[in-house]
Amino acid sequence: MNQVVNEQLESRFWVEQYREGVPHDITEQLDRYRSINHYAKQCFEDYADRVAFENAGSTMTYGLLAERVEQLAAWLERQGVVKGDRVAIMLPNSLQYPVCLFAAMRIGAVVVNVNPLYTAHELAHVLEDSKPKIMFVFENFAHTVEQVIDGSSVQRIVLTQLGDLFSDGLNLKGHLINFILRRNMVPPYQLRGAVWLNAIIEKGARPSIDDPCKPEDIAFLQYTGGTTGRSKGAMLTHRNILANCTQVKGWFEGQWDPKNIEMTVSPLPLYHVYSLVVNCLIFMGIGGHNILITNPRDCKRVLKMIRRKGFTGITAVNTLFQNFLDAPEFKDVDFSKLKLAMAGGAALQKSVALKWYESTGTVLSEGYGLTECSPIVTMPPVHFDRIGLPYAGNVGVPIPSTEIRLITEAGTAAGINEPGELWVRGPQVMKGYWQRPDETADVLDADGWLRTGDVAVVGPEGYVKIVDRLKDLILVSGFNVFPNEIEDALAMHPDVVECAVVGVPHDGTGEKVKAVVYSHNAALSLDELRQHCEQYLTRYKLPTLLEVRNEPLPKTPVGKILRKTLRDEALAADT
Repeated sequence: MNQVVNEQLESRFWVEQYREGVPHDITEQLDRYRSINHYAKQCFEDYADRVAFENAGSTMTYGLLAERVEQLAAWLERQGVVKGDRVAIMLPNSLQYPVCLFAAMRIGAVVVNVNPLYTAHELAHVLEDSKPKIMFVFENFAHTVEQVIDGSSVQRIVLTQLGDLFSDGLNLKGHLINFILRRNMVPPYQLRGAVWLNAIIEKGARPSIDDPCKPEDIAFLQYTGGTTGRSKGAMLTHRNILANCTQVKGWFEGQWDPKNIEMTVSPLPLYHVYSLVVNCLIFMGIGGHNILITNPRDCKRVLKMIRRKGFTGITAVNTLFQNFLDAPEFKDVDFSKLKLAMAGGAALQKSVALKWYESTGTVLSEGYGLTECSPIVTMPPVHFDRIGLPYAGNVGVPIPSTEIRLITEAGTAAGINEPGELWVRGPQVMKGYWQRPDETADVLDADGWLRTGDVAVVGPEGYVKIVDRLKDLILVSGFNVFPNEIEDALAMHPDVVECAVVGVPHDGTGEKVKAVVYSHNAALSLDELRQHCEQYLTRYKLPTLLEVRNEPLPKTPVGKILRKTLRDEALAADT
């Protein structure tokens, strides 16, 4: 049976689910662009007069973006930045981000995306590991940089404020926003020798070199979240990123009309690989208008900002969609032109998908990917011209030129609907981890197969369902219990706003299931939740411990609930 499944997977039988026109393989298309620079230059030229990015009501066209990229790239060249040097970008969603991104790549530098919300300890690790020569920093976070910059490899810091690149004549709006932010949200700092982005761009120039990048050159050091240890820099090449763009563009073959201007909302930060590739790069390929949200946590402001935009796409994580749905302002948003709503980065809960469908009339789809795969591995078939299932319960099928395997703990191939660790091979799979050959060898074999660490099942039609992370698996009396399944059941309870499930040690059963719930109902009981879950779960999966909180659960900056933090808290309370 397992041998048959192996043969099925190798034959990529899931391509039978592809829409007509979607290519099964994109190998021949990979030579179209030699680098991300080549790709971006084509976008700049094809859509020069269109709006590329919008932030806080100010816009930047593709043509203006191209000019600013050249100006900043020339300055980087004068600073001695050469091909292969690292350039760190510590910016939230703003007009500055794409300028800094493409300017660094224009001269062959490797972009190191840095989360602006890093603590000094986390930032110090990334700087020590990647050793960037230049660092772009949002002024709001300069105080963190100040704590760790001495002794680092950084030779020059470039500061910027949210309103710096607004284009409204004298930029009165930008100056006003900067004044308000500096007065209320910029902690004191001292960074000797720092320069301002505006002053650099105003000088105007062009770099002396042509695009120096080749397909196999590293484009990004994309650091993993580090929730289970020190973060690692995934080496993503120009070919990796362009392959994923090509795969996804092929996935939507015939769905986008080049004459139409598609508008997408980007509440996820562009420094995160999901938003970077999908919202920034892929939408640029169709001349899209990208609305950058700097602070997605301010749901009220975000929803007021986009309520009359008539946007056609939005991507976010499950918790962010939930927050939008719970906000009173959600009812005022115009969804009449929405074509694509896509969840990723964390498991989509059924309750959120059903509520989204009921509220907007559009399907909230869920794909799957990971940093090491640039990032997309699977997507659901998308048909803009018809209504799909409100909740599919899976993450679709592997995208073109992508192979998968499912391997059991015994090292054999998993059967249909049998859980196994998901292995992936394709042109989007990373080169390896930066300066970590041993850890690279642990996850990436000589044949190019990547061990994802995720447990999945494949159904008879090829649809993939992610069961959970291997590291989050709970073992109850010898039975495998997957937190995602329990969390999905808990989330269907009307009093549950957020939830997470972790395993804690138990002498009798090995581990017991603990549910941590954010609820406005302080009287919510374990018995009530267990009775609710009995409708969906067998007995050994039911929570035996419950903690009800009156505040949101801890999350990563992009909205993933931190099970590790909750597990550590549970273990500390148990000792």
